[in-house]
Amino acid sequence: MQLSEKNIVAVRSNKTIYRDGDRCVKVFHEGFSKADILNEALNLARVEETGLPVPHLLAVTMVDGEWAIVTDFIEGETLSQMIKKDPEKKDEYIERMVDLQLEIQSKTCPMLNRLKEKMNRKISATKLDATTRYDLHTRLESMPNHDHVCHGDLCPSNIIITPQGKAYIIDWAHVTQGNASADAARSYLLFCLQGDRAAAEKYLDLFCRKSDTAKQYVQKWMPIVAASQSVKGNEEERDFLLNWVGVVDYQ
Repeated sequence: MQLSEKNIVAVRSNKTIYRDGDRCVKVFHEGFSKADILNEALNLARVEETGLPVPHLLAVTMVDGEWAIVTDFIEGETLSQMIKKDPEKKDEYIERMVDLQLEIQSKTCPMLNRLKEKMNRKISATKLDATTRYDLHTRLESMPNHDHVCHGDLCPSNIIITPQGKAYIIDWAHVTQGNASADAARSYLLFCLQGDRAAAEKYLDLFCRKSDTAKQYVQKWMPIVAASQSVKGNEEERDFLLNWVGVVDYQ
């Protein structure tokens, strides 16, 4: 497979995404374990079987000695790009994201990793003191067990809208099965990490209204989700997330 710089679609800190005709090639650089890459491909294959609108997995291969995942290339713009281009439609686009998230959460996929187990592992890996970790583990275990498909990283940049108006959801590296409100808490925090608290509040209001979920219930998840997500990312992001640990009184 020959890839060139002119075919680059996006560049992240540790991966590069190329277009190769009607295929998308995500090349992983140093820092990714083979297990994580194969798990991401397996996640996508499993989600594909639910019937959700996702790019089809085509291959897992090597490109110049680096692992790569090959999928359908989806022509279009991300919701994030559409918001920047047409800011007066921002509320409409956020509502479309919520509708897609509810469609995701309407599915079950028994072979996916369990959200609570993943969060427990991540909380254990934080640098929080033992008392705080114990409290977070206890609070997590007290939350109801569900089996909804949870994207784990749903935000406007992970939704592509084709020229025909069809939506596709991408980046399934963090998908699990579990509690839908934990997934909503994650999306809320992603808006906050982008510095857009107004969009975060608009998103949460819409999610809670459309799913008939009490806002306080989603808020109960936020310190737990923030702590579990603080393990990865840059120092500034970690500091922001850890500020949410203990912010909400959810006794």
